[in-house]
This record gives sequence, C-alpha cells and structure tokens, in this order.
Amino acid sequence: MATRQDRIGAYIHERMPPEDHPLELLCEDHVGTYVIPFLCLWPNGAWQSLDNNNRIDATVVGWRARRAMQH
Repeated sequence: MATRQDRIGAYIHERMPPEDHPLELLCEDHVGTYVIPFLCLWPNGAWQSLDNNNRIDATVVGWRARRAMQH
C-alpha cells in the first residue's frame, strides 16, 4: 500500500501549474488523499473542471499531466 508521501511524490507540488494544460489533481481531506476523477485547469489562480468550468473546492496537494490509461 502506498504511503501518503508516495502518493504526493507522484505529483508536482513545488511550482505553479501551467494555466492552459489539462491536469490530474491529487487532493486531501480528513480521510486521506484522492484523485479528482476528471481533468482540471488552473486559469486565473483557481482550479476548475475542464468539462464544465465548475470551481474545484478541495485542498489540492499536487498536480500532474494526465497519465496514460493502463489496462
């Protein structure tokens, strides 16, 4: 089982994300870490859904480019 640090280490968290690239988000709450199940953007300093522009109201602890789907 991956540790919290392993999960966070798989994401970028040390710099600002690009504003114009769809990204995967790693978030955290009182239960643990989780990946948002859809791609997001970082326009104008706030996370939002790529599909519908809804704001993401979660504690984002990391981001990365979309990984290829594994079968």
